[in-house]
Amino acid sequence: MVTHVVLMKPRPDLSPEERRGLIDAFERAIAEISTVRGVRIGRRLVHGAGYEQQSPDTADFFIVIDFDDLEGLHTYLHHPVHEALGVRFGQSLASAMVYDFEVGGVEELRAGRFLQSE
Repeated sequence: MVTHVVLMKPRPDLSPEERRGLIDAFERAIAEISTVRGVRIGRRLVHGAGYEQQSPDTADFFIVIDFDDLEGLHTYLHHPVHEALGVRFGQSLASAMVYDFEVGGVEELRAGRFLQSE
């Protein structure tokens, strides 16, 4: 599985109309691009853990999108609907970090597949 991880902070002056436009573009992308297998969305919790002071304040939300494989991610990224989402994304966010991961279970860790440089 391949997972596309987006950490983001909306612009502080983002209007309700702009926010709705971003959400609409995202919903359209995940509905129309057939290679999307799963989507999770979350809001950052700040609860006093020690690592919170060490983390940069660059993300209030995350989106995780799962694909069967790298080809599925590429289909998503190069789809015209995603291109429209990318425009909204750029206009709407104060900061963002986007990463792609090959994902497996704990057994993959034990087998040495992860936590090694390639």
